[in-house]
Amino acid sequence: MAKKEVVTPERMKKLDACLAANKNRQGGLMPVLNESQKIFGCIPVEVQKIISKELNIPMAEIYGVITFYHQFSIEPKGDYIISVCMGTACYVKDAQKLVDEVTAEIGIGPSETTPDYKFTLMATRCVGACGLAPVVIVNNREKGDDVYGRLTVKGGEMKDIISKY
Repeated sequence: MAKKEVVTPERMKKLDACLAANKNRQGGLMPVLNESQKIFGCIPVEVQKIISKELNIPMAEIYGVITFYHQFSIEPKGDYIISVCMGTACYVKDAQKLVDEVTAEIGIGPSETTPDYKFTLMATRCVGACGLAPVVIVNNREKGDDVYGRLTVKGGEMKDIISKY
């Protein structure tokens, strides 16, 4: 399958508007990176170069910020990001088995994306919903988050959740 086209003319227009709004603003890098992540679904090197040039910030600094913050990605992610909490409460309630079930169901491991760019699987740290352990969050950039708690492998719940998307 061909690599997902991330940088399109329509998306570039949105980036240009964002850059114009933040060009002379102190601390403008973070809003630009946040908006870029929303626009493109990641912040590829091509986009980083444009940001660097327009904001007059070295590429190394931009790359450092992108790789420091977990919400940013350099590679395209799927339309749906399946995040399995691996915090202590979730882990002791068999979160790893949920990861294994998702892997078996869609054929990818943690931090991987399906070839059709439909799903990305992430093993995350604590999401702060320990009372619902184990927790899975399915994120869609367009529609937001769906949170699923108290999941079990025995019930086939992960298969049902995945089939919804």
